[in-house]
Amino acid sequence: MMPSEWQTLRVTPSHVGVRDAVAAALFTGGAEGLMEDGASFVTHVPVDHDLIFLRAEVQRAGPAVQLLVTPMDAATASPELHGTVQAHDLGAFIITPPWLADQYDPAKTIIVEPGMAFGTGEHATTRGVLRLLPQVLRHGDLVADLGAGSAVLAIAAAKGGASKVVAIELDEDAMSNAEENLARNGVSDRVHLLCGDASVLLPFFAPVRLVLANIISSVHVEMLPVVARCLSPDGVVIISGILQTERDEMLRHLAATGWRMIADDSEGEWWSATIVRA
Repeated sequence: MMPSEWQTLRVTPSHVGVRDAVAAALFTGGAEGLMEDGASFVTHVPVDHDLIFLRAEVQRAGPAVQLLVTPMDAATASPELHGTVQAHDLGAFIITPPWLADQYDPAKTIIVEPGMAFGTGEHATTRGVLRLLPQVLRHGDLVADLGAGSAVLAIAAAKGGASKVVAIELDEDAMSNAEENLARNGVSDRVHLLCGDASVLLPFFAPVRLVLANIISSVHVEMLPVVARCLSPDGVVIISGILQTERDEMLRHLAATGWRMIADDSEGEWWSATIVRA
């Protein structure tokens, strides 16, 4: 989509105590990436996005939250983004917008155009997966990325040595953005992008050695039984999108359903974990 087909959302939490809840609500409402601008979050969604649902999620997180929607002006979008989007050096991977890409090692660089795909590592849930991924990714792995969004995690897996990545995304609006990102990073031949329900599509690719899932906690609970049936005997799963306040409950659920944590990562109010079958 061109910038004129998108709209900018500026969301200002009523106080610091609800910032993380508001960020989580924006992702639940369909935002694929956030930029912080002072006390506000800035994101972009298509002009036909379901703003009623998104507003409801945000207001549930903080009743006094201010949400401003404006058209994304093609003439001003790029300067705005150039000033707010930064590269994220995560060790094994560097997520960067195109205008900063030449400063980094191409083998480690994941290039995403934030004006189109909004998955530039601005959120701790993405960074958590990317910090855990090098610990378990093996050359030649078959990898599944559930809730692929802008395909950042799928690109990382492909660049990290996976022979094939199945990237599954339910939102049709995200597909063209993901396809552009795959082409921009030269991994279209190794990433198979699918639109649909991961619980239906994933079994067709079993057994899978590594599953990446940056989704909300309730969806993890729904998906993990399916994932368990689709893993190879030495399979590994990285889960993210979980608030620190949900960590203990998730660990209890994992233990009760036959999973064992082997590594985890925390950043701010967000928690990610690497798990295997117990």
